[in-house]
Amino acid sequence: MTQREQQIIDLIHREVKPALGCTEPIAVALAVAKAVEIITENCPAACPDGWRREADFKLDVAVSANILKNGMGVGIPGTGMIGLHVAAALGAVCGDSSLGLEVLKNLTEDDVARARDLVSSKAVNISVADTEHLLYVKATVALGGTSASAEVDPHAYAVIEDNHDRIVETCFADRILMSSESAAAGSESDNKDLGLTVKEIYEYALRADYKDIEFILEDRTLNLALAREGLEKDYGLKVGKAIRENQQEVFGDDLLSFAMGMTAAASDARMAGSTLPAMSNSGSGNQGITCSMPVIAYAIKYGIDDERLARALILSNLVAIHIKSYLGRLSALCGCVVASTGSACGIVYLQGGGLKEVCAAIQNMAGNITGMVCDGAKVGCAMKVASGVSCAIQSAVLALRGTCIPATDGIIEEDVEKTIRNLGAIGSVGMKTTDRMILDIMLCK
Repeated sequence: MTQREQQIIDLIHREVKPALGCTEPIAVALAVAKAVEIITENCPAACPDGWRREADFKLDVAVSANILKNGMGVGIPGTGMIGLHVAAALGAVCGDSSLGLEVLKNLTEDDVARARDLVSSKAVNISVADTEHLLYVKATVALGGTSASAEVDPHAYAVIEDNHDRIVETCFADRILMSSESAAAGSESDNKDLGLTVKEIYEYALRADYKDIEFILEDRTLNLALAREGLEKDYGLKVGKAIRENQQEVFGDDLLSFAMGMTAAASDARMAGSTLPAMSNSGSGNQGITCSMPVIAYAIKYGIDDERLARALILSNLVAIHIKSYLGRLSALCGCVVASTGSACGIVYLQGGGLKEVCAAIQNMAGNITGMVCDGAKVGCAMKVASGVSCAIQSAVLALRGTCIPATDGIIEEDVEKTIRNLGAIGSVGMKTTDRMILDIMLCK
C-alpha cells in the first residue's frame, strides 16, 4: 500500500464509523460523560462504586445553534424520549466516553429511569453558546450536596468542537487538564488537506487491493440491520414500511422502490430511537445510511458480489466525504443531498458506468436536489432520505444514458469539482440566514 492509499484509508476510518443514535445529542452525551469521568478520576472520595446512578448531578450544557436544532426532536436510543436534556442526563448516569459515538451503548432501564428523574427535577440546563463553531458542546458537571464537605469542589467540564467526537478541552475544579487548538482547527480540513478529487476517488475505488477495503462491508452489516429493524417494527413515520408494503399498488416492485423503502426504513428506526448503531459518514448516521443503503439494495436485488459492493461503497462514501468537506459538519443544507449524491455514484459503478458517468451523476444531483433544507433531526428525516434516494437513482439512470445537466444551468460548471465547490458555498455561506430563520421558527413553536 502506498502512502497516498494509506492516507485515503485513514480518512475513511475517521469519517465512516459506528454511531448509536443521532450524533448531535450523542455529542452532548459524550461531552457530559467525559466531564463525569474527570470528576471520578480527580475526586474519588466523592465517587464510590456505583455512584453515578445516585449522584445529585447538576448539568449545564452550552451548545451551538446547529446542535440545538438537530437535537430538539430526535429520539434517544432505548428511552422512548427525545431531545438534548435526556441525552445529557444519560451521559452523566451511564455514558462511557471511550466508546465514542456509541457512548450510550450500555444503558439499562434503571439508567433511563434515573435520567428521566434528573430531567424532571430540572437538573439539566441546555443553553445556546456564544460561539462561531457550527458544532460545539461545552458540558459542565457539578455534584450538588457534596462540595461543602469535599476538599475540592467536584466540578468539571469537557468541550467538543467541529467534530462530534473530538474533545478539545477538559477542566477539573477550574484547572485546565487538556487544551488542543490544533485538534479543533484540523477537524474540518482533514479531508480537504488530502486534495481529493472525484477522479482520484474513482480510480482508488477501482484499483485498491480488496483486502485493504474489505472492512467497508461492515457498512452493510450495520445499516442493513437497521433497515430490517425499521421494516419489522413501527418506528417513527414508518416511511420505509409504507413504501415496501405498497410496492404493488403504488410504488412498483423495482429497484427504485426497494432502495427507497430499505433506506427510509433504516432512517425510521434510527431517528425514532432504535438501539442499533448506524454506520455513519462525516459525523451523521443518516448520511451514512443514505450513501450506503441504496448501493446495498442494488447489490441485494441483482446479486452483486462482495468485492464489487465494497468498491461501490468506497466510491459512495468517499464522494460524500469529499463534498461534505466544502459544507462543514452542520449546515442549513440537508445532509441527504450530499449522501445521496454518493450513492448515485455507487449505483453508476455497479451498473457498469465509468468516470464520465460518475461525474455526470454528481452534476445531475447538484442540478436537482440542491436546496433541500435541514430543519433539524427528527422522524421526518426518513421522508427526505427517501426523496434523496429517488433523485440518486434518477440521476444515475440519466448519467448512464449519456445525459448530464449542462454548464448553462444554474450552479453547474463544466468541471465537476467547481460544481462541488459551488454546492459547498451555497450550503456553508449562502444559507446562513436560512439556518438562523429555521432555528427561530423551531424555537418559537
